[in-house]
Amino acid sequence: MSVPPSPPPAGAEPHDSGMLDVGDGQRIYWEARGNPRGKPAVVVHGGPGAGCPPRAPRAFDLSRYRVVLFDQRNCGRSTPHASDPSVSLRHNTTDHLVADMERLRRHLGIGRWLLFGGSWGSTLLLAYAERHPERVAEIVIPSVTTTRRSEIDWLYRGVGRFFPEAWDRFVAGSGTAPDGDLVGAYARLVEDADPAVRERAVADWLAWEDAVVSAEGQGAPYAGRPSDAQTAMVRLCAWYFSHGAWLAEGVLIRDAHRLGSVPGELVHGRLDLGGPVHTAWELARAWPGARLSVVESAGHLGGAETLARVRAATDGFVA
Repeated sequence: MSVPPSPPPAGAEPHDSGMLDVGDGQRIYWEARGNPRGKPAVVVHGGPGAGCPPRAPRAFDLSRYRVVLFDQRNCGRSTPHASDPSVSLRHNTTDHLVADMERLRRHLGIGRWLLFGGSWGSTLLLAYAERHPERVAEIVIPSVTTTRRSEIDWLYRGVGRFFPEAWDRFVAGSGTAPDGDLVGAYARLVEDADPAVRERAVADWLAWEDAVVSAEGQGAPYAGRPSDAQTAMVRLCAWYFSHGAWLAEGVLIRDAHRLGSVPGELVHGRLDLGGPVHTAWELARAWPGARLSVVESAGHLGGAETLARVRAATDGFVA
């Protein structure tokens, strides 16, 4: 006799949602879950272009938090969508996304909120927090990245020494030399006029992303997405990374002092090959209010122990 699945916790479904006009012909989707009168928190998703993570609310006690999720420009349920090759990305930069977050905060009538996000999401929330520290109550980051060009080079070149077969295929798909600008080459391929060229580039990029996390035993999280979501994510990743996310090299760590005593919990996997723990360690040293917790058995995607530590952090901040 099978055991019925446990019901979702109260507040797991959105109690409010909408499309926010942020200018430039862009509308971003947002939703709120949990307690409408709870402590405000915002989930900043990764990618760029991955869209709202459906399981992110597990990191919060939804009886005590008002959790806001939103799809960044041109992905998820936001419009126009980057899966359409005719959609220009010129109005999609880190500065645009930071402004969108601040516009969303004001739209929802929130004074200060907890920021939550990992991977690319940590880059974006740090950029927001360093510009608007007075609007930030606390920060929780599982899997720290700051999207320095050195980090991009590691992810799309350096870590290839651990996956030489997959990296050779990634290089071959780029059509450039191993010591060339691989990310820039893919950024051009996904904008090619030939749909077959674009589709091949998307598949090759995602195969590499999946290879980097393959040792974590969580399947192929990137190639398993719907085709429109795959295309949007690869276009946006290549767009952002080929431009260094429009951030001066090292600026988020260099300016971490602006966060002052804003409390921060950084949770990073020791086995994160795509984003080594060194970046999290550097950020923790530069940010007076931060504390770094290293999960010895986890990688970039985290796991049960990472979730437990993140949940302990958010529980502590709402206590």
